[in-house]
Amino acid sequence: MGRIKRNLKKIRLHREGTHTLIYTALGLIAFNALVYYYSPWKILSYSLIVLSAVVYLLLTNFFRCPKRIFAGQTDGIVVAPADGRVVVVEEVDEGEYFHDRRIMISIFMSILNVHANWYPVDGTVKKVAHQNGKFMKAWLPKASTDNERSMIIIETPDGKEIMARQIAGAMARRIVTYAHEGEECYIDEHMGFIKFGSRVDVYLPLGTEVCVRLGQSTVGNQTVIAKLH
Repeated sequence: MGRIKRNLKKIRLHREGTHTLIYTALGLIAFNALVYYYSPWKILSYSLIVLSAVVYLLLTNFFRCPKRIFAGQTDGIVVAPADGRVVVVEEVDEGEYFHDRRIMISIFMSILNVHANWYPVDGTVKKVAHQNGKFMKAWLPKASTDNERSMIIIETPDGKEIMARQIAGAMARRIVTYAHEGEECYIDEHMGFIKFGSRVDVYLPLGTEVCVRLGQSTVGNQTVIAKLH
């Protein structure tokens, strides 16, 4: 499967945040207007306006959707599916789909990170499944198997299967997955979105060359986290 270069739309805010940003803006405007007109302390209303602006800017930052195109060839390359920090790099027993030993790389997204998710490899989507579960803190080890999650299995052009798992966190209550079984997928394309603090796990075959270390920061669709052999 050759590299397909796509003309990506210059999206600056993710569509998943449209309703949240509109309703929040209307709510903050109404709240501050009431305080301004009815409060005898104008310093209070001015302070609330500043605080509301800061909150709204943080919310807008959360829903940023930067335009990113991976530079170079993607054959055998595994890119970070998300912005964040590497919290796990280890061999584990994967019992949901592969039922064998895999290399697991987990990236935790804080509330300050972009929460769009990218496909980590080029390939074909073989399976997509959603599993209800708990909402423990996303960086905890058991969050990978106990929290609400979505599983995407991708077969690369050379026949290797990898799993990307979107995991909800303590604040995340909605996982959005764009992948559909049978469709081709490519690095540079969005795989999904998770709202408000979460993580993405990638399960790779043994023998894969790991290119990141524990605690390292990642940039979605830019940082090479592994190379398949």
